[in-house]
Amino acid sequence: MKLLIDTNVVLDVLLKREPFFRTAADVLNLSRRNDVQEYISASTVTDLYYIAHRQLKDKTAVKDLIKKILQIVAVAAVSERELINALKLDWNDFEDSVQYSVAFLNEMDGLVTRNSKDYVDAEIPIWEPEQILQKFSMEQ
Repeated sequence: MKLLIDTNVVLDVLLKREPFFRTAADVLNLSRRNDVQEYISASTVTDLYYIAHRQLKDKTAVKDLIKKILQIVAVAAVSERELINALKLDWNDFEDSVQYSVAFLNEMDGLVTRNSKDYVDAEIPIWEPEQILQKFSMEQ
């Protein structure tokens, strides 16, 4: 299964945001399974750096955190194709449109986010972290 992990889930892990940290970490740990490939979009990487640096104010620490994340997940490109698709969507949040376009156009099996309500018109499955964990626990 190919999953795009939304920025908010990764930030929950990087910044140890409670009460979301443990569940988000469990989502990222799904990548250890042979049947799961996790991705973040290229735009997520820049967002992670910006937001984490704003909070931590330590460039080296932020870079180290991003390096660790990149050992766990792969990066999906954000090209002109994804941006044009995102612009065609009539969604309130452009960042969500880009994330969705990356997942949809790269034929991912779904997207994991804490903001599933922002993806009501999605044509692929959108899971909250708890939902994707439950899906995999039920398959075992």
